[in-house]
Amino acid sequence: MIGHRYEARVTWSRGTAPFVDNKYSRRHEWTFDGGVTVPASSSPSVVPLPFSAPDAVDPEEALVASASSCHMLWFLSLAAERGLVVDAYTDEAYGVLGRIARGRLAFSRIVLRPDIRFADPGTAGAATVDALHDAAHDKCFIASSLRCEVVVESN
Repeated sequence: MIGHRYEARVTWSRGTAPFVDNKYSRRHEWTFDGGVTVPASSSPSVVPLPFSAPDAVDPEEALVASASSCHMLWFLSLAAERGLVVDAYTDEAYGVLGRIARGRLAFSRIVLRPDIRFADPGTAGAATVDALHDAAHDKCFIASSLRCEVVVESN
């Protein structure tokens, strides 16, 4: 894994529309290894409709999803190592975008709010779940790569 390279192809085309005054479509595609293609766009909160696509994934949503997904995958791995059987994991994660130095926008915080269902609810108490979250956070490459705070609000 050390030194592994991750790739994504991002493709945009103007088509026949004009390219003036920032009045062009931000709709594009992300293609990943294995051939999965995801419709993408700027966020409608950044670029107003109709120049963004609300039915596509925007980079801000993708960042929050990446942090959540990375944490979840480590949590599941660590739970399995301890012999804990997880039946379901749902995270209603969100990110907070705000102003930082020199008026630039950046994520100031990403909040993960996982709801975890164990096969046997009695096998994992609050202390165990908290320890799994702490360990998952320490191992998550995405969280370690971000400047903003990543917080887990365990239920």
